[in-house]
Amino acid sequence: MAKKAVASLQTGSKRLTKAIKMVKSDKTGAYIFVESIMDPSKVNAFISKK
Repeated sequence: MAKKAVASLQTGSKRLTKAIKMVKSDKTGAYIFVESIMDPSKVNAFISKK
């Protein structure tokens, strides 16, 4: 079963989004996953930055 890259979370009156990004390590060349919970309007900036 595949994981969703972006999931919507609701806590009280705030609406939050969990974004998961795969990043390649410069030292080992292995991929790691970076997770962050943020406002939905900031997701595109998080995914596009390196």
